[in-house]
Amino acid sequence: MSKKISNQSKREAGSGGVKRGGQTERPAGRGPSGAGKPLNAGGDRGKPFGESGGRVSRKGNNRPSADLSGLPVAKNEEYEAEIVGIGHEGEGVGRVNGFTLFIQGALPGERVLVKVLKLKKQYGYAKLLKILQPSPDRIAAPCPIYSQCGGCQLQHLSYEAQLRFKRQLVVDNLERIGKLKVAESEAPASEKGILVHRTLGMDDPWRYRNKAQVPIGFEAANADREGGLIGGFYAQGSHRIIDMDECLIQQENNDLVVAEVKRIARELGIRAYNEETHKGLLRHVVARYGFNTGDIMVVLITNGESMPHKDELVGLLRQAIPGLKSICQNVNKERTNVIFGDKTNVLWGDDVIYDTIGDVRFAISARSFYQVNPVQTEVLYGKALDFAGLSGEETVIDAYCGIGTISLFLAQRARQVYGVEIVGEAIDDARRNALLNGIRNVQFEVGAAEVVIPEWRRQGIAPDVIVVDPPRKGCDAALLATILEMHPARVVYVSCNPSTLARDLRVLEDGGYSTVEVQPVDMFPHTVHI
Repeated sequence: MSKKISNQSKREAGSGGVKRGGQTERPAGRGPSGAGKPLNAGGDRGKPFGESGGRVSRKGNNRPSADLSGLPVAKNEEYEAEIVGIGHEGEGVGRVNGFTLFIQGALPGERVLVKVLKLKKQYGYAKLLKILQPSPDRIAAPCPIYSQCGGCQLQHLSYEAQLRFKRQLVVDNLERIGKLKVAESEAPASEKGILVHRTLGMDDPWRYRNKAQVPIGFEAANADREGGLIGGFYAQGSHRIIDMDECLIQQENNDLVVAEVKRIARELGIRAYNEETHKGLLRHVVARYGFNTGDIMVVLITNGESMPHKDELVGLLRQAIPGLKSICQNVNKERTNVIFGDKTNVLWGDDVIYDTIGDVRFAISARSFYQVNPVQTEVLYGKALDFAGLSGEETVIDAYCGIGTISLFLAQRARQVYGVEIVGEAIDDARRNALLNGIRNVQFEVGAAEVVIPEWRRQGIAPDVIVVDPPRKGCDAALLATILEMHPARVVYVSCNPSTLARDLRVLEDGGYSTVEVQPVDMFPHTVHI
């Protein structure tokens, strides 16, 4: 989503002056919380869709278990529940005798029969047994393994309802975490609150992902399967791999890559990695596809540098995958959930593939960050460019610039753009992309934004606009302080996490800025992300 924030002077803020700095509120984690603002078929109000919240692990402490006596529900008992919202991970938020239960597969507006599985003092978890009264927004999920796989969470909700839910999720976070006032309708921004537009969705919300990152594992033989190397996404809330042949949100060539790597690895006897024993070789398969070029890259993540049958492996992959431009090996020997290691070897072909967004061409390496939905990326970046309000005379800083995607869009309308990114490989790609497109009014530097940008300030660089596109954890506090010190006329905040966005907007508001306009963009259809 893209946010437009305009500068607000102390005089405009009121006679009390402007509080600098502000208090940051960090989200508690990925777990569910209670229901939030309502939404109905009209788009904005009705049954609540829920808020993001947190689950805190108590592993390793000596606190006594919560006293669960007196709760209006009991474990292993069955109840009828009214579903009043959607939780942080796509679960239905149910109410039984005023008590909150999170129920996977239930939707707002439904009445369902559930069995209580787990209880906490203020909420619990239940299994959906039967839908007594379905939601008008319920549809049949087209994916055959949807009930098992954790990759999508909302395929059983109509796409129009998904878009309404995601707008409301943004509104809830702005109000609850950011303590910001949102306009009741989509009328022009005024004293009545921030204008939050309807979510920009896709005409065809399937097969949109240009990158697949698929964990590889081993499955023992059973009555239904012969066992052996498998690959697929994790079951929800676990590290149990659901073997798959296709994924309906992946571009079809990614499915082909994963299927052929699994087949060839089985033929060559390449062992799958076991995260419990730290044995085995093949950890992940990463497939990258250029939507506008047809280029394909295969990245094999391995637990060690040795690659048995390397020449045969390369030959079989080249034969099986039309359009293949690059085969890379990334080495990750660590006991970690992080997918990529630090070292990448090119086994065959180029070290990059190419794709275009709008009129800009990009070189993409194995570890490059490149938005996974190219259709919506053009929508997102176009909106960010509109919000920047550039006339051709501005100096712009792009924090968290990655491989220069937003920077090069901005450079088409700005006088000068400065991009900063902490990953050295990404900056190498960014510089290559600037040369590739003949764009000379952009400068890239490696380092932490909160370190590099103050140095630019000491060099006399005074931005008119600052654009930030941080990871899910949001902006570093030092960067926000630097933005307030540099005092650009406008800030455009691109966010993939509404809760940290809202937290950071609160800091900027307390520092003298006013949030003007918010545009949700659905980059990830059929998931809870926005």
